Amino acid sequence: MAKKKQVKTNAIRLIEQKKISYIEHQYEWSENDLSARHVPEQVGIEAERIFKTLVAVGNASGPIVAVIPSDHELDLKKLAKASGNKKVEMLHVKDLESLTGYIRGGCSPIGMKKLFPTFIALEAASYDTIAVSAGKRGLQIEIAPNAILEITKGQTVDLIQN
Repeated sequence: MAKKKQVKTNAIRLIEQKKISYIEHQYEWSENDLSARHVPEQVGIEAERIFKTLVAVGNASGPIVAVIPSDHELDLKKLAKASGNKKVEMLHVKDLESLTGYIRGGCSPIGMKKLFPTFIALEAASYDTIAVSAGKRGLQIEIAPNAILEITKGQTVDLIQN
């Protein structure tokens, strides 16, 4: 029997195109729980190295991307300040796919339809690699934070709530 070929996501295609090394991690997911809490035990990566991708909208900038540790909450005031906005609010989930090309639970900071201003939590710099969504539910990529910054033209800033 032939082995089923893994479908490449936009994120993986872009990483391979730029010849950046990464590791794929697959895990079981449930429509009832799309949070990242169960991912660490399934992929064998410490919880603090699993990062989630959130999309917000600034009053001046429009869409912006925040990448933060999965076990923390985003501080919208810090994101607003970092992105040059007076006010930032989360993008409505119904608009996520049409804007980014990704669905909730499978949104990667890499390979969105457009290159949006991207801000990565300072905590990412503490690690050689972090894991982010590969652009599909049940698939993470472990990659150097600097590679994400390079691909997204992002910057590291203080983003999490104290």
